[in-house]
Amino acid sequence: MSKEILVETSARHVHLSQADLEILFGKDAKLTVKKDLSQPGQYACNERVTVVGPKRELAGVSILGPVRPATQVEISLTDARSIGVAAPIRESGDTKGSAGCKLVGPCGEVEISEGVIVAKRHLHITPEDAAKFGVCDKQNIKVKIVSEQRSTIFDDVVVRVSEKFATAMHIDTDESNAACAGSKGEIID
Repeated sequence: MSKEILVETSARHVHLSQADLEILFGKDAKLTVKKDLSQPGQYACNERVTVVGPKRELAGVSILGPVRPATQVEISLTDARSIGVAAPIRESGDTKGSAGCKLVGPCGEVEISEGVIVAKRHLHITPEDAAKFGVCDKQNIKVKIVSEQRSTIFDDVVVRVSEKFATAMHIDTDESNAACAGSKGEIID
């Protein structure tokens, strides 16, 4: 049985708390939808921020909505090195003790003492697909991505099962570029 899945490249982005959104974009600011993402209820916003590290900054970084309980910045290892932060590889939401940075918006600035991570490669999957593919929540699996020049097997892909998800693997831009990734992968272990 084929265990083919959608593979998506997750570019650098920011998740904002409502309090930080209002500092950056003004009192009572709301995120506005630019486009819906593959995960239900998630969207890319028209609003953008600048992420500032000790060495340099990343301008025009996308914000993903809706607002979250805490502000979080997800960048690649290349981005982290270029701006001078030691961002750990973590699952989204696991920010305790991670790097900090400054965020700059049109109405203000926010210094976060932690919250900058490199997102661990992961597979969002529905309970039905998890049962069909024989995987379970928090399991680490391998996914093969076939490309003309750089077929790659990604190990340590964490499985995240929820009825709120659509089945799709997320890798960052460094991983996608290294594999010349297309849009499909196959669970192999």
